[in-house]
Amino acid sequence: MKQKYAVGADIGGSHITCALIDLEHQMILPETRVTFPVDNTASADKILGIWSVAVGEAILGIAIDELAGVGFAMPGPFDYLKGIALFERVEKYLGLYSVNVSDGIRTRLKLPVRIPVRYMNDATAFAVGEAWMGVAEGTKRSVAITLGTGFGSAFIDDGIPVVERNDTPQMGCVWHLPYKDGIADDSFSTRWFVKQYAALTGETLSGVKEIADVARKDPKIAALFSEYGSGIGGFLGPWLNLFHAEILAIGGNMVGASDLFLPAFEKALADLDCSTRIAWSELKEDAALIGSARLLDPAYWPKIEPLIEKMN
Repeated sequence: MKQKYAVGADIGGSHITCALIDLEHQMILPETRVTFPVDNTASADKILGIWSVAVGEAILGIAIDELAGVGFAMPGPFDYLKGIALFERVEKYLGLYSVNVSDGIRTRLKLPVRIPVRYMNDATAFAVGEAWMGVAEGTKRSVAITLGTGFGSAFIDDGIPVVERNDTPQMGCVWHLPYKDGIADDSFSTRWFVKQYAALTGETLSGVKEIADVARKDPKIAALFSEYGSGIGGFLGPWLNLFHAEILAIGGNMVGASDLFLPAFEKALADLDCSTRIAWSELKEDAALIGSARLLDPAYWPKIEPLIEKMN
C-alpha cells in the first residue's frame, strides 16, 4: 500500500488539530500531532491559511506519493460532499460561508488533484474513530455521544454510520429531537448547566468544569448533575434499546464531571432495562482525527460515500 498515510484534522471552535494516521497498520502517529489556535471570526483567507499550515506540518515527514489524502472532522452546517462551508447563525467561521474549503487547502498546499480532501460531521467522525480503533472496536453496533458545547451523537453498525433506518432517529443523531420545551441539545449541552446555575445562584460561570467544582462542595448544585444524568439516561435509553447498541462511547469536556452525573445516568438506563455498556473514550480528541482519516481508506470510502451528503 503505497499511499498508506492520511491526515486526520479536527476542527474545533477555536483550534485545529491534525495528525497522520497509518491506514495500513491502523494507528495514529502521535509525533505528527499538531494543534494551532484559530480565530473563528477571521477572514476566510486567514482561517484557511492556519488550517493549511497545520495540515502541512502533519505531512512534513512523508513523501507526497505516500499521502492518501486529507480528512476533516467538521462541525455543521457544511456541505460534506462538496467541501463547501455553510456556517451561518452559529457565531463561528462566518467568514467561510459559501467558500470551497477543498480548493483553498489544495491551492495553499499545492496538493495534486489526485489527492482527495474529504469531510465528515465531527460527532460522526468521533463515533467512527471509536468503532475503528477505540472503546467500541470489535463491536457491531455502537452509539457515541460527545457532551460539551453541543450534544453530538452517531449510531454505528459494522463501522458505518446509520443515517436512515427505522431503529435510529432522523439523520442518525439525536441533538435535534424534541425534549421538554425545546430540543435535546438545549438540555444536554454546556449551556443548560450555565443557565441552571445562574438561575440558582444569580451568578454566571463559563463552563461545566467550574460548576462541577462548586457542586462537589454544594449539594444544591450537585443536584443539577443528578437531574442531568437522569434526563439524559431517560432520553437515550429508548434509542439504545431500539438500536440494540452494545456500547455507548462517551467523549467531550463534560467527561470530567462524570462522577457527578453517572450514578443517575446509570439508574435511568437500568430503569429502562437498557443493558448497553457505557465506556469513556480513551482516544478523546484523537477519535475524531482517526474517524476523519478513515475517509481515505480505499476499502471504506465506497461504503460511506453515499451517506456523506445525508449528514449534518
